[in-house]
Amino acid sequence: MFREMRRKKCVLKSETAEKILREGSYGVLALTGDDGYNYAVPINYAFSDGKIYFHSALTGHKIDAIQNNSKVSFCVVDRHDVVPSEFTTYFSSVIAFGKIRISNDDAEKTHALELLADKYSPNADKNLREKEISRINAVKILILEIEHISGKAARELVRNGEIA
Repeated sequence: MFREMRRKKCVLKSETAEKILREGSYGVLALTGDDGYNYAVPINYAFSDGKIYFHSALTGHKIDAIQNNSKVSFCVVDRHDVVPSEFTTYFSSVIAFGKIRISNDDAEKTHALELLADKYSPNADKNLREKEISRINAVKILILEIEHISGKAARELVRNGEIA
């Protein structure tokens, strides 16, 4: 169902791809938008247990797109070093494919907000953290159930053992 990568030497091991997903600071969520146009939006996220968690406003283009078509992809770029002298870029990235859903379960929503708080505000004041997490009804929680992950790196990084 999902294409194999053409450049086999550039394929990342699944552990490396998951590490990139865990440690990335943001990614780009690609959806089918209005009138069949693709809609790609930069977004913060948390990755845990094979799922990617996002928060969103209650309404908007992203929510409408998800309700119309749950099949999405999500890309995280880990490294992007332009090397002018070699006319190339040393990069590593991951694309996750799957179906995204809007959670209506308070326990699941709280878990997602805790993951996001752990990632983006690990040193936040405990009271402020609890206040933010208690706002679960002020946001939508989106959960991407991953069906396929594809990780890729510049062949130079793989060849030099800088990434596996």
